[in-house]
Amino acid sequence: MDNILDVRGLEKEYPGFCLRDVSFSLPEGYIMGFIGPNGAGKTTTIKLILNMIERGGGSVKILGLDNIEAEETVKEQLGAVFDTCYFPSKWNCGDVERAMALFYKRWDRARFFDYLREFGIDRGKKVGELSRGMQMKLMLSCAFSHEARLLILDEPTYGLDPVSRDELLDILAGYIENGQRSVLFSTHITSDLERAADYITYIKDGAIFYTGAKDEFEDMYRKVKGGPEDLTGELERKLLGLRRYSNGFEALIRTQDLRNSRLLTEPATIDDIIVFTSREDESYE
Repeated sequence: MDNILDVRGLEKEYPGFCLRDVSFSLPEGYIMGFIGPNGAGKTTTIKLILNMIERGGGSVKILGLDNIEAEETVKEQLGAVFDTCYFPSKWNCGDVERAMALFYKRWDRARFFDYLREFGIDRGKKVGELSRGMQMKLMLSCAFSHEARLLILDEPTYGLDPVSRDELLDILAGYIENGQRSVLFSTHITSDLERAADYITYIKDGAIFYTGAKDEFEDMYRKVKGGPEDLTGELERKLLGLRRYSNGFEALIRTQDLRNSRLLTEPATIDDIIVFTSREDESYE
């Protein structure tokens, strides 16, 4: 299985924040969810992949090519969608088409307008007159019309209604269907990832906490609850994000540490894992 994206040892330092040794890979034909708390380093990593900021160390390869040494060739293979539309609000779709045609050798004008029709976008409307969902589809139309092999989305579903989010996930599933394209999808709406993602990369405090198959990530942990008498010193050392109450506790625990345990447990969602691994132990007496 070939990787469409390889990130190795990526470094970036700002005052008060350091991205360190970020490494992960995305195979062709799959969707990877890129998750983590606010300020964890998701957007910084994405900007480094897109070569929008200068990196302090490490490497990024897209289809085997360094994203700096072969920047022009690499960007022909990239499509990017952000949480806000990057086209001027006064442009109409014709203005967008003419601008995009200047940047991409494989730009397909007919395909672009086909996507506008498929997505129900009124080509005569100005960008600022389009809803958030339609602006998202406009940016996707641009990415699909120059045969981008890697689509990078940074919080694309932020502010979208459930119907628009559902439509976006269907579009992404169709995009990777031929097995030669991939999606890196950064979002806080983890229910979207539970439906659409094949892989998860979880970044926390500027470092990779986990990268791998989504199902394995969810299977690694369980939510656990118990009474005060169940919270032994040995158990407490195994718990993550422990929350104590007057009548008991709840926490996250690694599945492998649950052997021979009689504690009440339930499956952990992606949200649960982020929340419990990001917080300090708390007491509510």
